Amino acid sequence: MSMKRNEAGRAPLDPRRALGVRGEEDARAFLEDLGLAVIARNERTARGELDLIASDGNVLVFVEVKARHAWGGTKHLEGTLGWPSARQRMRQRGAARLWLADPERVRPRTPEVRFDVVRVLFDEHERLIDIQHLEGI
Repeated sequence: MSMKRNEAGRAPLDPRRALGVRGEEDARAFLEDLGLAVIARNERTARGELDLIASDGNVLVFVEVKARHAWGGTKHLEGTLGWPSARQRMRQRGAARLWLADPERVRPRTPEVRFDVVRVLFDEHERLIDIQHLEGI
């Protein structure tokens, strides 16, 4: 059985992955509007993937992006920000350590590193309804 292909000849993304890709793109644009320079996207290491890596002046920022649907509005999301769990934060830090230790990677030399989260919310029609940025998780 052959899988349906898109215009670029690739298999279509599953809906969850497509939402994640859209969320990462909106998060990138949001961070750039805040003045951060995104220097890498979807960097893979043996400890996992780093969604976005940015420079914020003298700070290298590793950003986890959480894209979600807010079915029926955002009222039910109050107080439940959906930030990464302690386990997810440990994975992100391990991936960042490997990324920083890799001599093949081109990266800015900064005196400080920070871990941020951007939560991107979409309505049931895939329209952006909210972006939240939490620095230093």
